[in-house]
Amino acid sequence: GHAMYSQNLPSDKYGTPLGESVSLGVHESQSRFWENFIGRSRPFWTYFFPLARSIFPGQLDHFTLDSFLQAINQVKPSFIRVEADEVTYNIHVYLRFVIEKELFEEKLEPENVPDRWNGLFQELFSMEVPNDTLGCLQDVHWSGAAFGYFPTYTLGNIYAAMLHERMRQEVPDMDALMERAEFGPILSWLKDKIHSKGQRYRPRRLIQLATQMEPSPRPLINYLEEKYAQLFHI
Repeated sequence: GHAMYSQNLPSDKYGTPLGESVSLGVHESQSRFWENFIGRSRPFWTYFFPLARSIFPGQLDHFTLDSFLQAINQVKPSFIRVEADEVTYNIHVYLRFVIEKELFEEKLEPENVPDRWNGLFQELFSMEVPNDTLGCLQDVHWSGAAFGYFPTYTLGNIYAAMLHERMRQEVPDMDALMERAEFGPILSWLKDKIHSKGQRYRPRRLIQLATQMEPSPRPLINYLEEKYAQLFHI
């Protein structure tokens, strides 16, 4: 997603704002869209699951398509953000946001971050963090001074859900395309609505124009409720 966004920015505007990505939140939306809304979907694996079974003989023999989809979409609290499922992922982001905010408001000293992290993690996930490797030192962001980056992941999830919802209206055969591994129309839609615009619009306006609605978490909530209700027969 990141690469396709960067590769499809207006090449004739390279070196100017019109040839650059508009924000990290929008950039993350492209990554999260392909990783989750496409890569964890039933239509995607309808095509690729038989292929995976042929490439890895014996490894997936005990899986059906349904059980495989349940496995790759299982909801289970974990210590590591990058291993989190779609449902709990944003809670990991929230934890980091709270700590960053407290640091910059000088309500939390850096040396107290491990204790604050562990306490907040216990509160949010009901799990005791065994060490800092599985806790506050798991990400590269803070050591690289990338403070304020984590919320862009949740913004990306929100934007991706909005784009996904709108795309389904404008590309009605989206599922059938994925079942044939024909991703061209999906990418073309993103290129037209997002990639080709560069920094012509601010992020909020860009998403509004692409989806015909103001940025809102509702499409993400609807997507998660519908997907997991169907997947696990809730």
